[in-house]
Amino acid sequence: MADKAIVPVGVRLTTDIEYRPNRLNPYRARVRWFDPATKRRLSLSEGKADEDEAQEWLQSIIEAAEAGLSPSLATMKLAEYGNANMDLALRGLELKTLDPYLSGWRMRVVPALGHLAVRMITNGAVDRTVQNWIADELSRSTVKNTIAVLVRVMEQAVRDGIIKVNPARVTGWQKLYKQAEDELLDPRALALPDWETLVTLADALVAASHDEYRGWGEVVIFAACTAARIGEISGCRVGDIDTTQWIWTVRRQTTPAPGGLTDKGTKGKRARKVPIVEEIRPLVAQRILSAGPNPDARLFTGPRGGRISTAVLRDATHWDDVVTKLGYEHLRRHDLRHTALTWFADAGVQVHVLRRIAGHGSLTTTQRYLHPAVHKITAAGAALSAHFNVLRAPRSLPSPIVMTR
Repeated sequence: MADKAIVPVGVRLTTDIEYRPNRLNPYRARVRWFDPATKRRLSLSEGKADEDEAQEWLQSIIEAAEAGLSPSLATMKLAEYGNANMDLALRGLELKTLDPYLSGWRMRVVPALGHLAVRMITNGAVDRTVQNWIADELSRSTVKNTIAVLVRVMEQAVRDGIIKVNPARVTGWQKLYKQAEDELLDPRALALPDWETLVTLADALVAASHDEYRGWGEVVIFAACTAARIGEISGCRVGDIDTTQWIWTVRRQTTPAPGGLTDKGTKGKRARKVPIVEEIRPLVAQRILSAGPNPDARLFTGPRGGRISTAVLRDATHWDDVVTKLGYEHLRRHDLRHTALTWFADAGVQVHVLRRIAGHGSLTTTQRYLHPAVHKITAAGAALSAHFNVLRAPRSLPSPIVMTR
């Protein structure tokens, strides 16, 4: 394809797009320029799925150059920029504040947003990231400190002229946190009512997906029967399934990381065992057969064999549209976990066993799933009344002792 030349202040750019077949991202967008200081010829390139994406990438470089930014700075990823400028971003803070800020940056900001170019981080991306932190049940202070370090790094980017407005200055997250807390006080209210509803949901999500990929429905059913998070299902390997006792040992989860998705230990760093109920054993057996003999093969993948995440499942199945049409507009992917724990509780699973299945750190969290039905409450009242009646019943006097000579 023909080169396109522009002349921003102090820098001359040439751009081109090359189509390279038989690649995952066959359209290579490339920009080249001479560095005014070193007089060296430099270049940057990225592979894109189609020509429109390649053109958009080049246009972003052109606009940055016209604003006086070098292509290397305009495409710098957040993780790289933050690590290089953290001292400037955090200047003036007390030492006791640095540790929680740096921890928030390393453990939450970089895995969630570090792979994105600073210029590509939007208000919407930050909003969704904060909502995910809240949904992961992070404490209020942890979320506050994590947002604070992100705000400071992005403010430094404003001062450097990389962006014009700081997208990390989110508002209203405390209200979202309160809403999440309210929901967690009654997680049973978020559960699907029965098996038939679950199957209907799974079928509808498959029908809405590209090429009607059955795997999406299987992920949904598996989640609602094992109380697992979507990331844990993505991390499940064939060798984690014991088909003799039908037990799944949950060892890892898939999470966002710089450059894409990666696997790490489960939340709380503890492996746990989950029963595989009879209703989903044929599904699991078929997945094992399809995965092949390698024990490290993933049990569930996307249609192209890649890792899945809650965001991938949402986008691939048009989740929000589907659940709204079915009358469950409140339903999130995490509510499949609430569904399973509610069903386990209603089946009479003891609370200490339910806690182990869920992997909860606190017994109080598990007990929220044990709200008894109305008839059980009525029966409990009747039992207490019967107990009172026994206590009030007159006791027969002992027979007198007759003394004889």
